[in-house]
This record gives sequence, structure tokens and C-alpha cells, in this order.
Amino acid sequence: MKCPFCENSDTRVIDSRPTEEGHAIRRRRECDACGKRFTTYEKVEEVFFMVVKKDGRREAFDRNKVINGIIRACEKRPVSIAEIENIASNIERGLNNMMEKEVESTMIGQIIMDHLKELDEVAYVRFASVYRQFKDVNTFVAEIEKLLGDGKDKLK
Repeated sequence: MKCPFCENSDTRVIDSRPTEEGHAIRRRRECDACGKRFTTYEKVEEVFFMVVKKDGRREAFDRNKVINGIIRACEKRPVSIAEIENIASNIERGLNNMMEKEVESTMIGQIIMDHLKELDEVAYVRFASVYRQFKDVNTFVAEIEKLLGDGKDKLK
């Protein structure tokens, strides 16, 4: 690692410790030439991928869009920001693990709904009503009945 002060390439690691829940390593380094210390971070390089929208447009994956959608669905519900962040992290990690260059937006929406269904049923119905573009009250009622039917299966 090059020293940011004198650009000498001989530096040594003094201290290393994990950060960001173990997803990065923080290293304190010291330059052998000038003696100054600096910090570096080592992190796994994440795979960049595109989201293919319903109309065929492509745009870079944006974690903030996922978080904002979940936040809107969870408004006035007993869901913490930490839980929302955790869902977004799980989704992003899962999509990165797929190693695909392009992912359909419908797949991302379905994954979000699966997580919300487990977390908060009201948030799930809210998200589904916007995501699936419910046309009328009957579609909305059918989704709730389906949700209630799934709940009965869990009780057996």
C-alpha cells in the first residue's frame, strides 16, 4: 500500500480489526520512510448489476430504492429501521450471490414481498397493493383472503 503522504510503497500494518459487522477490515498502517500513520479499509468487491424494469429499461441497482419502498409500506407499523436495513442487506446479498449481470425488477419485488410477509402482514399488503397495481377492491380482498388462508395453514 502506498503512503498517502510521501508515496513510498513500503508500509506495514500495525493493527487490523473487523468493522461493519465483519464485512470489512480496518487496517492501521505506518510508512517505513516518513513514519506517518494512516488507515485503510479492505472490503469484498460487490458485483455491479442492472435492474431490468417492466418496460424494458435498465438501471443500476439502488439499495436506497428498496429501503424507501419498504419504509413506505411499513409507515406507522411496529417495524424498526434496523429490521428494514436488515431486509435490504439480505436482498442485496442474495442478488449479489446470484452473480447475474441483470435482474428483473419483478424478481426483486417478489423477494421484498416474501420478506414483508414474514415481518409484518399489513406492510406486505400495502407493498403488494402498489407493486401488483391492484385494479379494484376485489383484487385487494382476494390478496387478504390468500394471506389469511396462508395463516390457517400455519396453524395446522
